[in-house]
Order: sequence, then structure tokens, then C-alpha cells
Amino acid sequence: MNVPAYQCVIIDDNEIDRLTALSFARKYPFLNISGSFSSAVEAFEKIQHKHIDVLLTDIDMPDLNGLDFRGQMMDIPVCIFITAYPDYAAESFDAEAFDFLVKPLKKERFDLCMTRLQNYFEIRHKASLFDYSLGGSTVFIKDGHDQIKINLHDIVYLEALKDYTRIVTTTKKHCVLSSIGNLLLESAFNSFVRIHRSYAVQRHYIDKITPQQVFIQDYTLPVGRSYKDVLVHLK
Repeated sequence: MNVPAYQCVIIDDNEIDRLTALSFARKYPFLNISGSFSSAVEAFEKIQHKHIDVLLTDIDMPDLNGLDFRGQMMDIPVCIFITAYPDYAAESFDAEAFDFLVKPLKKERFDLCMTRLQNYFEIRHKASLFDYSLGGSTVFIKDGHDQIKINLHDIVYLEALKDYTRIVTTTKKHCVLSSIGNLLLESAFNSFVRIHRSYAVQRHYIDKITPQQVFIQDYTLPVGRSYKDVLVHLK
């Protein structure tokens, strides 16, 4: 499968660290380096109206730090923080960081991050080849020129994976390029109940409910704190 190159921007006020990240990133053909900047302010001026897929940024920078910059650029799908301060980890993941790399940047750790990133983009690219349509008690998954018919009754649960949804049936797994929230708005999915930010299950498959987990067929799924009240009515 041919995966296109993705636009990447690198920001770091330390020249050595910036050049190190640039050197590492250039070894990956699936990344196209769209810009390398010494400040978030400069980067913001240059890329705010451009399409960027990957952001590699330091956090502790003058004028505009990496976390605040990320807050203004949440439309960039992948943000990887590179910082000398591990204490920023919690805040970075609140900003939907894909990964958090600690300086000095090590090639082995960077390579691991890039492997994860490439896998993410390959799955995302594959999911973009799918489409779905609803009709009565079935869902039609479009894969290339083929239509795959899935009985709604056979869907065990839905799993949110960023901007696509995994549909898990009693026999197979499929991906559609639609958020779980959008799927659940469709009347065909009114037999599903959201149990977690990332999961929705079909009611008739639920075997057991505890305060922390839902047991459904051979799967054990977590219960999100904000969804506990909904599950009380299902017991």
C-alpha cells in the first residue's frame, strides 16, 4: 500500500536540538519537512493557513511555548513534544499529544515513535478507503469497488480510534472513516450505548456490568467515569 508523504513542521529554539530532530526526521520518506523554526511565533505566522499533518515541537520556548502553540493549532492531527522537562508529560497529553520525547533526543526512541506514527498513518489511510451507508437493519461498508454488508445485529461494539471507528462484529473487524459520535447519531445505532469515550456497545450483547468494566461476549471493555450513570439503568 502506497502511503503519501505527510507535511511535518519542527519547532525548537535550541539550534542543536532542532537540527538533531530535523536530521532524524529526514530519514523517513513518509514525512515531508515543510518547515523548521526557531520559535513558535515564527511558525505560527508561516503555517497557520497551511495544511500540516505532524508537529514536532519543543515546549519551553520564549514568547509562545509549545503547549500554548498546540492549543492554537489543534487541527494538526499529530503533535509530538520534544522537551528537556519530563514534568510536562501530563499537560502534553491533555493537549492530545501523540508522543512525548525527552531530551537529549535519542535515535532509538525517535525511531520507535516514527514506527508508531507510520502505523497510525497507514491505518488512517486504509480507513479513508472505506465508506459506509445505512439501510434498514444493515450497514454497507464500501471497500474499493466492493460493498460489504454487515447486519447491525451482528455488531458487538464500536471503538473510537481518533477520526475513524472500528466496527467489531461477531466474526470480523472493519474500519469506517467516521467518528463514533457521528455513527451514534444515526437512528440505526440506537441500540448502542456509550460506556466510555472510546467505546459503545450493543445492549443485547452485554453479559455483565461492574462499576469499572462491561463484559460483552469475549471482550472486557472499560467504563468511563462520566458514563457510569447511564449504565445503572442497564443493570
